Amino acid sequence: MGKFLTINPSTEEKIAEYDTIDDKEALIHAKEANRAFESWKQTGIEERSEYLNRLAKALRQNKDKYAKTITTEMGKPIKQSVAEIEKCASTAEVYAKHGKAWLSDESVETDAQQSTIAFEPLGVILGVMPWNFPFWQALRFAIPTILAGNTVLLRHSNVVPHSAELIEESFVNAGFPDHVFKTVITEHSTVEPLIGSDFVKGVSFTGSTDAGRHIATLASQNLKKCVLELGGSDPFVVLEDANLEKAASTGAELRLINSGQSCINAKRFIVVEEVYEEFREKLVRDVGKFTVGDPFDEKTDVGPLVKEEQLRSVDSQVRDAVEKGGRVLRGGRRLPRRGYFYEPTVIDNVRDDAKVVTEEVFGPVAPIIKVKNETEAVKYANQTIFGLAASLWTKDLERATGIAKKIEAGVVFVNGLVKSDPRMPFGGVKRSGFGRELSKYGIREFVNIKGVNMYKTA
Repeated sequence: MGKFLTINPSTEEKIAEYDTIDDKEALIHAKEANRAFESWKQTGIEERSEYLNRLAKALRQNKDKYAKTITTEMGKPIKQSVAEIEKCASTAEVYAKHGKAWLSDESVETDAQQSTIAFEPLGVILGVMPWNFPFWQALRFAIPTILAGNTVLLRHSNVVPHSAELIEESFVNAGFPDHVFKTVITEHSTVEPLIGSDFVKGVSFTGSTDAGRHIATLASQNLKKCVLELGGSDPFVVLEDANLEKAASTGAELRLINSGQSCINAKRFIVVEEVYEEFREKLVRDVGKFTVGDPFDEKTDVGPLVKEEQLRSVDSQVRDAVEKGGRVLRGGRRLPRRGYFYEPTVIDNVRDDAKVVTEEVFGPVAPIIKVKNETEAVKYANQTIFGLAASLWTKDLERATGIAKKIEAGVVFVNGLVKSDPRMPFGGVKRSGFGRELSKYGIREFVNIKGVNMYKTA
């Protein structure tokens, strides 16, 4: 067993001290989750759906408490924390409504008298989750996984251990059987024996590309299914016929959501030269409208970064861009106050090899890149190791359809704010990972897709 502290990123004060459980105890919980699976998988889909409706109610009943914990542990502005809990609740309701249809047997015409495809649960699925959306990341994975008949063991980030405990509390309050969902607070090293355990049948990971590579290695060594949602460097492409006012206001919001600490924030603003200067002026203006401050203040739009290390990383990426000729149009520094606050920043004249372009930037920094035309815009959009999401701005929707097909990403939004939706698949390509969450495709990730073929004997 070990110990660790949690720190409030807006005050730099200690929140609490936690003990981690050792490998042996974690494996006992995995065994108990496997035992719970044996009965949970026998529960009818209608009954499992009703449990999800109860989960939605339990989340909403404690929305203020849960949101306060998110804001305290990782600094998200309180109004965004409340919205996160509401999104989790509505997702539970979406799956309660559509899950039965998404898991229903499918009939296929073959040479057999009857051929069907069934979707059957696998067992205990381990979730290894990050800190930036403490409830949403965990429940985005857990809700469909549990509805499919699996049980879930959550190993959350140790930045947000109380959030992890409260997620389990929400399942308890909803009346779920013991160990259908279980949080374990462990060291990072415990993930390996859990994945290697006979009790765990799959793993879902959200986090960095390097950590995802390690998880994938462990899963493959143990022949376990895994889903990876990794980093992103999402392009925000503005063409000459775009609504620039709407593009700039949406771009500023998208870049600064969660203080820039989101995989699907707009990360690279790619603008054709015909409207470059006008868009740049509007983006700088709109970024300046966002209020930085105490995350518990309802007026605050941008809170602190999650920890000192994260702040130093973002500042280093900005300084690298400046050293390579970049020009800071707004921000570009740590705010002179207690807490890990970084000014919302806009940079232009950014070189192709600048870290704000080649790396994922997990902070409120918006680099703008000028391109000649649509062809060059698509080239720059795809000029990244990542492929999670993308945003495209043009009034010509027929044109947008063709361009969207050329962009290498798991999801493309045209003239809209990029976001995940439980009715649509979510995930990436290239080094942004593989597999899908949400929608009918997400609920079918951790199932045995079984073909059954029947022939008459006489």
